[in-house]
Amino acid sequence: MSRHILRAAVIGVGSMGRNHARVYASMPDVELVAVCDTDYAAATSLANIYRCRIYSDYRDMMASEELDLVSVVVPTKYHFAVASAAIARGIHVLVEKPIAATVEQGWLLIEAARRQGVILTVGHIERFNPAIIALKEQLDKHELGNLFQIISRRVGPFPGRIRDVGVAMDLATHEVDILNYLIGSPIVRMHVELHRHLHQSHEDIISVLLRFENGVIGILDINWLTPTKIRELSVIGERGMFVANYLTQDLTFYENDSCQGQAWPELALLGVSEGRSIRLKIARREPLYEELRSFCEAVRYGRAPVVSGEAGVAALAIANQIVEVGLRGQPASELIERALAVGG
Repeated sequence: MSRHILRAAVIGVGSMGRNHARVYASMPDVELVAVCDTDYAAATSLANIYRCRIYSDYRDMMASEELDLVSVVVPTKYHFAVASAAIARGIHVLVEKPIAATVEQGWLLIEAARRQGVILTVGHIERFNPAIIALKEQLDKHELGNLFQIISRRVGPFPGRIRDVGVAMDLATHEVDILNYLIGSPIVRMHVELHRHLHQSHEDIISVLLRFENGVIGILDINWLTPTKIRELSVIGERGMFVANYLTQDLTFYENDSCQGQAWPELALLGVSEGRSIRLKIARREPLYEELRSFCEAVRYGRAPVVSGEAGVAALAIANQIVEVGLRGQPASELIERALAVGG
């Protein structure tokens, strides 16, 4: 028996939106019926490739097409308006991260989706990176024992396409969501240093020190100033260290030889020594394809999405705190308490 064909559309056909269109067009049991962008020439170019209809106004598109789902891939300041319009028409929505320009708007989208009975998910694509999925499985099995520290480095050249946000919103939201996903403990303290060197109106480098409630220390190294692209995450625990490379989708375990067969009290006396390094076998997959496939399956079977609206709001709230702590030097504990109270 053939499955129902899901009718999809993409709003916003910049570099990421074009990839959303490509993936939808390649998926079985999904039809890319339309693309929309205020740049009609760009929309036309893409529509000619995938033989779908063209719109320059998302409201006209939603009124004219019977859509099951839509990807919202427009600048952050338009996320709320576009996603709200789709939700109001009963269309399931994937909105690229961050969920909205403000935490308050994010909660309004969540409530609207709940009232309409539609799925709202946020494009935190690294949740679908095979290396991160494998790392999560290892941590859930307590392969590292007690965790001590998690270090995330997301750096690279300045992206000319980014105008309306800084690195906290564009890049740190990825890492904050992953840290929340892997550690599963609230942040209770943070220290931030940030600066603007090349960007005209937003920060382009941030260094963040975090303390989680469970005692794990987190470090974020994020910038647009490094002349090569690095996407790497390390987790250190009593039995060794995992290093995940987002770009190559490799996951490597560096063994603490002193801990083999030993419980932590003995390790405290023995110290830490270098053991084997083991690269785990991981099947490489395109994270965006996996993200959109998961979204389509959630729509098809009425499942909860992998990345909830609430997770999107949490990442946005912490990214906002990072900027506020860095700019104003306010006590981070006060900011965290205030953010957790928003929309809870």
